[in-house]
Amino acid sequence: AGMGDLVLTCTGGLSRNRHVGVELGKGKTLAEILDGMSQVAEGVRTAKSAWHLAQREGVDMPITDQVYRMIYEDKPARRALADLMSRRLKHERTG
Repeated sequence: AGMGDLVLTCTGGLSRNRHVGVELGKGKTLAEILDGMSQVAEGVRTAKSAWHLAQREGVDMPITDQVYRMIYEDKPARRALADLMSRRLKHERTG
C-alpha cells in the first residue's frame, strides 16, 4: 500500500484507476467506462468522498476538485487541466 499503489496507478497498465483516468481523458463518460469494467476502480468513490470531506471542512483541494468534476460532472479533461493550471498562485496551508 501507499507508495507502491501510487506508482502502479501512475505507470501500470493493469491499474483500474489509471484506466478510468485515461478513458476520461479520451472523452468517455464515467458510465461508459464503468460499463466496460468487470472490477471496481476504488478511486472513483474515493474521489467523491474526498471532495465531500474537503467541502465540509472548507479545505481547498484543487486537484481533487477537478477530478471530481471530471468524474461526476462530465467536465472535459482538457478543460479541467486548463482550469487547474490557470489558478492564481498563492501560499498553501499546511497542518
